Amino acid sequence: MKKTNKSSGVRLRLVLAPGIAFGPGKAEILKGVKETGSITSAGRRLGMSYKRAWLLVNIMNHDFNGPLVKASKGGQSGGGAILTPLGERVLDCYLKMLAKTEKAVGRDLKQLKKSISI
Repeated sequence: MKKTNKSSGVRLRLVLAPGIAFGPGKAEILKGVKETGSITSAGRRLGMSYKRAWLLVNIMNHDFNGPLVKASKGGQSGGGAILTPLGERVLDCYLKMLAKTEKAVGRDLKQLKKSISI
C-alpha cells in the first residue's frame, strides 16, 4: 500500500455522532494494520508518526462499541496487531460506502474537473 494523497477525487468523511468521525486516514490505518500486522508499520507506510498512528487506533477503539484493532505487546517474536471482527466490518462498510459515493458522483465530478483552469 502506498501513501494515498489524492490530489483530486472523492474523499469520504463520515460524522457518526458529535465528535466522532471516520474518514480516509482512519480507514488507511485499518487497511495498513490488516496488511502489515503492525500499527507502527501501517502508520509508517502512510507517512504518519508512531504517535499519530497509535492515537488514531486508540480513538477508534474508544469510539466504537468495541475495539477495531487488537494489539499484542512485543516480546522475543515482537508485537503485532490485527483487526477485530468489528474492525473488519467497519473497514468493509466504509470501503463500500466510498465505492458507492464515487460511482454516484463520478459523472458530475468529471464535468467539474473540465471547468477548472489547471
